[in-house]
Amino acid sequence: MAELPMTGHPMKERQCAIAMRFNRLWVNGCRTMNAWAVQLGAIVLIALFSLPAQAESVRELASFAGVRDNQLVGYGLVVGLDSTGDQTTQAPFTSQSLTNMLSQLGVTVPSGTNLQLRNVAAVMVTADLPPFSRPGQRLDIVVSSIANARSLRGGTLLMTPLKGADGDTYAIAQGNMLVGGAGAQAGGSSVQINQQASGRIPNGALVEREVPLNLGGNGGMLELQLNDSDFGTVQRMVTAINTEFGQSVAYARNGRVIALDGPNDDNARVNFMARVENVQVTPTEAPARVVLNSRTGSVVMNSAVTLREAAVAHGSLSIMIDTQFGVSQPNPFGEGETVVVPDADIDIEQQEAYLQIVEGAQLNEVVNALNALGATPQDLMSILEALKASGSLRAELEVI
Repeated sequence: MAELPMTGHPMKERQCAIAMRFNRLWVNGCRTMNAWAVQLGAIVLIALFSLPAQAESVRELASFAGVRDNQLVGYGLVVGLDSTGDQTTQAPFTSQSLTNMLSQLGVTVPSGTNLQLRNVAAVMVTADLPPFSRPGQRLDIVVSSIANARSLRGGTLLMTPLKGADGDTYAIAQGNMLVGGAGAQAGGSSVQINQQASGRIPNGALVEREVPLNLGGNGGMLELQLNDSDFGTVQRMVTAINTEFGQSVAYARNGRVIALDGPNDDNARVNFMARVENVQVTPTEAPARVVLNSRTGSVVMNSAVTLREAAVAHGSLSIMIDTQFGVSQPNPFGEGETVVVPDADIDIEQQEAYLQIVEGAQLNEVVNALNALGATPQDLMSILEALKASGSLRAELEVI
C-alpha cells in the first residue's frame, strides 16, 4: 500500500502518521487473519473427517416393554358393488353369510334359495390397535377380498367385529371403501391399474375395549428393549441414562433388555419415560455383513465390510445345442422309406478369465474391486461365497 505524503503542517503531519500506522496495522492484521483463516479451515476439515458416528435418541433404538400395537382381524361383507362382487356358485360362504345376517335382522330367506348375488363380497378386515387406545377412538382399517370379487370400488363395509388373539372383540368396523385402483373391460378386453380387490377405510373402526397394560406396576420398574441385540449399545445406553439423571436408574440385564427404576406416581413416571426416550446415544457400529437376495439378485453390504488380498478368476461357460431336421429320401427305384433325420450341432464356449487381485479396507474400495471382475449379480454371489470360504471376505453372509 502506498505511503501518505508529508505536508509540513504539524497537525496534518500527525494525522498522516496515524493513518500510515493504521495502514500498516491493517495490512499486518489482514495477513494474520488470512493465516488464521487457513488454519481454521484445516482444523474444520480435520474435524469433519474425524466426526464419530451419529448419535440417536433412545426412542429410535429401543422401546418400553408392553408399549406395542395389537393386531385385530374380522370377517365381514361389502355390499353395494357394481356387479363386481363374488360369484356365489364358486363362493357359497358369501350367500351363507348374507343369509345369516338377514336372519339376525328379521328377514327369513327360504331354504334352498339360490342367491345370485353380484354386488356382495366376503372380505377380511385387519387393523392395528395402538397402545393406550381408549373406547371411542377410531382406527384405520384394511379390507381385502377372500373370494373372486373383481373389485371393491364403491362398496360399503357392513358392521364387522374386530377380534384379538384372545378371541375378544376390541373394535367395530364399518364404512365406505376407498380403493386406489381402477379398471375397465369391454368386448373381451380389459385394462386394470393397481389392485382393486382390497382397499382402506380411514377411521373406519371404533375402539370398544382397551387392552390392559400394567406399566411400571411392579414397584415402578420398567423394561427398555433394544430393537437389535448389542452388548456395546446396551452399555452405552445405560451410561447415558445414568448420566442424564445423575444417579443409577438403569441396569443392564442382557444384550437387549435394560431395567429402569422409575417412580411410582403415574405423572412422574410419564415424565421419567419422556426423559429416557430423549437421551442421546451413539450406537456401536454394526458388524460387517453382506446380504444376498437369491430371488432378485440383489447384493447389499454395509460400511464395515473389508476384503483381504485375494486373487480371483471369473469366467462363464456356455453350451449351445442347435438341432436341425432334414429329410432323407431313397433312390427313385429303391425300396427305402422317406425319414426325418435330426442334425445336432453342439458348441461349447468359455470366456477367458484371468486372475485379478481384489482388496479393500473401505466400502468404496471393496465395491471397486468387485466391479473390476465384471461379474453379474448372480455371479457375484458365488464369488462372495468363495471369498468368504477363503477367508478374504471379512463379513457375515446372509442369504434371504
